[in-house]
Amino acid sequence: MKKQGELDQQDGGVQPSPVSEHPAHGAVEGRTRNEVARLLLEQGPLSAAAVAEQLGISATAVRRHLDALVADDEAQARQAPRRGRRGRGRPAKLFLLTEQGRARFGHAYDDLAVSAIRFLAEHAGEQAVKAFAERRVSALVGPYREAVTRHADAESRAEALAGALTREGYAASTRKVATPGSAAATHGAQLCQHHCPVAHVAAEFPQLCEAETEAFAELLGTHVQRLATIARGDAACTTHVPADPVGSEGRRRHPPPSAEEAEHQDIDSATPNGGTTA
Repeated sequence: MKKQGELDQQDGGVQPSPVSEHPAHGAVEGRTRNEVARLLLEQGPLSAAAVAEQLGISATAVRRHLDALVADDEAQARQAPRRGRRGRGRPAKLFLLTEQGRARFGHAYDDLAVSAIRFLAEHAGEQAVKAFAERRVSALVGPYREAVTRHADAESRAEALAGALTREGYAASTRKVATPGSAAATHGAQLCQHHCPVAHVAAEFPQLCEAETEAFAELLGTHVQRLATIARGDAACTTHVPADPVGSEGRRRHPPPSAEEAEHQDIDSATPNGGTTA
């Protein structure tokens, strides 16, 4: 019987052994797939072409990784929103991570956290859960209070808050948008968090999201409106920040978006690079 080395020698040359190369190849594939997933996390939903451009690899390679993520239920595809007249060809697809895909980036101890808060609710009541949520978000943003509140307008504060949240693992960003109910020249901002480390817990205990929204309003000095959350299955946690001066006067100047306007902005936040100056 011929040995493996003899089997690898064909036509006078030595063929590299597929067994020896497979681990290295798999490691490279794994790193690239993780980079694709992270880009979807931070900026999704994105098209395959957009991912390929940012990573500097071929669209064919990106589609292979996206297909694998979809097959593993770590990503899902949706049709790109129609903008103007569409040309020939198939509608573009946008990809975003599922909850299983987000688990790549930190959902540790979710089951323990849910069990602990359930115990708190059962033995101390809903008010105790609310107090816990408020203390948690206070500890999260408290160290950045001075860095946020030193700015004189809500939009600049929102940008500073996005930077603080990004440092805490929320992959946050802002972008300008028209303020509902105001003149066309008046703009507000959307604060988008493309990752939420406690999304699984918040899905059962929305008090976490509610306390976060209240803390944002207090820090930004104006009324804010939560339009979308990862906990309820949206692509990002999106918060509308009106272009008001900070302080109580700013809270009264513009009403929150109507249900129809909020729905429109919610859809807008799921477009490519939604919330990017995910």
